[in-house]
Amino acid sequence: MYIEQGYRGDLGYWKYLFLPLGFIALMVFNYIATLASPVPVDEMMADMIDQLGSNTVLIMLLAPLAFGLVLVLAWTKWIHPQSIRSLTTSRRRVDWGRVFFAFALWGLLTIAVTGVDIWLSPEDYVWNFRWDAFWKLALIGILLIPLQTSFEEYLFRGHMMQGLGLIARNRWVPLVVTSVLFGLMHLGNPEVEKLGYLSMVYYIGTGLFLGVITLMDEGLELALGFHAANNLITALLVTADWTAFQTDSLYKDISAPALGWDAFVPIFIVFPLLLWVFARKYGWKDWKGRLAGPVLNRAEALDRFKNETA
Repeated sequence: MYIEQGYRGDLGYWKYLFLPLGFIALMVFNYIATLASPVPVDEMMADMIDQLGSNTVLIMLLAPLAFGLVLVLAWTKWIHPQSIRSLTTSRRRVDWGRVFFAFALWGLLTIAVTGVDIWLSPEDYVWNFRWDAFWKLALIGILLIPLQTSFEEYLFRGHMMQGLGLIARNRWVPLVVTSVLFGLMHLGNPEVEKLGYLSMVYYIGTGLFLGVITLMDEGLELALGFHAANNLITALLVTADWTAFQTDSLYKDISAPALGWDAFVPIFIVFPLLLWVFARKYGWKDWKGRLAGPVLNRAEALDRFKNETA
């Protein structure tokens, strides 16, 4: 019943087009500007960091997306209007335990895998820790990165997932479309420029994983926690001169950028294992129905809501 939560607002399908189309237009403009620029993205980033400092550049990257979260939530509350709770979950209240569980699980796994890689390939890393820079990075990251990742979740797996589901009257269309658009959003990242378009398998696959856990769990909580952990722990733990987040992290990856088999391990091995863990913990059933089944019409959904509160 997560997609059907959209019926709790004053439904007007045009209201689901404004924010996604505006954001997509900005991403297309950014990508075209990247292609047209005579300076590679990584060199442009390096120049900005030399002039302004890595923390200032990080704030410049994160602040617009943090503002985007405010915009999505404000649009939901006053234009639909719909409660933030119903955009977040089909449960009667937001389950913060799910958010923290996903954050802790993926955060600890990321630390463990990175630690093993550093141990196996110490020549690829240098110790980059400087306390005076790191504590500022940690403060900026803790304050802004969850806002950035929450913006992407509320826009793609929240606003767009519900809107497309109500329009298409099924679940597979919003799952596929939001996953592909989420991946394409990263086309302008320096990682894609360095590793090639095959790296989009990772981004689209991650979008698909986040969409699956949202639909199976009937809420955004697990996706919010996972995404925040992914970006925050990575920003604090390891950086490289060719990544979107170039920070004063604990380690710096000095290896040559290359797209190896390890880039696909999360998509084809780790994410399926995480799905198994989540399914066991939260008792997920009816995978076909939740991922590809029909969406109730407005009358059926509102009747179901009344029965739930009776």
